[in-house]
Amino acid sequence: MSIKGRSNRHMEARVQKIIAQWGIASRREAEEMIKQSRVHINGILAHLGQKVDPHVDIIAIDGKLVSQKQRPALIYLLLHKPAGVVSTCYDPQGRPTVLDLLPKELRDGLGIHPVGRLDAESTGALILTNDGDLTFGLTHPSHSISKTYRVLVRGHPPEAVLERWRQGVVLEGRKTRPAQIRFIERLPDQSDLEIILQEGRNRQIRRIAQHLGYPVIQLQRTAIGSIQLQKPRAPSLEAGNYRYLTPEEIIFLKQQLKHIPI
Repeated sequence: MSIKGRSNRHMEARVQKIIAQWGIASRREAEEMIKQSRVHINGILAHLGQKVDPHVDIIAIDGKLVSQKQRPALIYLLLHKPAGVVSTCYDPQGRPTVLDLLPKELRDGLGIHPVGRLDAESTGALILTNDGDLTFGLTHPSHSISKTYRVLVRGHPPEAVLERWRQGVVLEGRKTRPAQIRFIERLPDQSDLEIILQEGRNRQIRRIAQHLGYPVIQLQRTAIGSIQLQKPRAPSLEAGNYRYLTPEEIIFLKQQLKHIPI
């Protein structure tokens, strides 16, 4: 209970959700802050799942008070992630992160973070935002926004292998969801494929391709739903660059959150 009493129980929400809504960190990052004993509510150490009233309770992170007034404007970016850059806000190994590709005014104090991940070797479309609810919804296990990839594999997988891939492959005891796969081009000793997934397990395409005997040489994510890395009749978004999402693209993303508990 708040030390000031509780008059508006309907305003209560989990503390990690509030921190994310205020653009301080993503929901998962906020949970890590709580686990690391960095968050206090009314001077008392917070715990995961604790509910607070943002209009009454006092929230502090690392000893500094935070409030809704500090919430920055919501920002939505599409980044063309280059190879060798990790999809996190901080890397303990000292590798460059996606935030390092942004100008200082977007890096500092706005709570911008990646939505989901691309592994370090992969390139392509990655959404960055400080909208914690959007991040939580789009990375929720029940979510199924499609993602399109351009994948160069070694060898020439026959139709029977591609059909097996389309129907789902068991990884760590659980079958992957059906995928759409088509040949783009047959090259000497290599095949250029388009793959559309409705899920995003860790290194999923690379692991399946290796398992089937046709390892990945290059992998680029070209679209997230209808949000394309290269828009028709638009300047090319080169690796390492970003652009702001259009209002239509933001609406598309928010429409994907229906029926997802946030």
